[in-house]
Amino acid sequence: MTSTFALADVTPGHAKSIEHLLDLSFGLSRRTKTSYRLREGNTAVPGLSLVAAEHGFGLVGCISFWPIFAGNVPALLLGPIAVHPQRQNLGIGLALMREGLSRAKSQGHRIVLLVGDEPYYARVGFARIPDGKLLMPGPVDPKRLLFLELAPECLAAAKGLVLPPHRHAALARARS
Repeated sequence: MTSTFALADVTPGHAKSIEHLLDLSFGLSRRTKTSYRLREGNTAVPGLSLVAAEHGFGLVGCISFWPIFAGNVPALLLGPIAVHPQRQNLGIGLALMREGLSRAKSQGHRIVLLVGDEPYYARVGFARIPDGKLLMPGPVDPKRLLFLELAPECLAAAKGLVLPPHRHAALARARS
């Protein structure tokens, strides 16, 4: 089976279709995952949230990137990324990631984190974060915490807790 799909920026009109796709892909319990804690009170980075649409099928994929801090290092959190169950293994997810990561690099972002399966995400360059380097604000299997440097040696400076910008700022204020 092949798929002819087009990528586009997310618009407010996509919201309902994206939520439906995320429910299909991850189930209703998806909101309890640690990655969702990093998205609460946060806003996806403009220009990096994308959808894939297929003529005659509709929305077949989506991806978003969120600002976070990896310790004191500004970073992005990739996710969620979802592909319609009937359209998986057709290159849609890879196309969404490649376009999103290319845009992130052109915007000057330097490092991207995600929680996912290393064999899948390694196809676009993600690797496992060394044990003990970064801590998520909730339970995460350390083997699933991955990174991709968009600029050389960014991971070296990242150490500590991964937080959304508003929690990072509150922690910094509390320390000073």
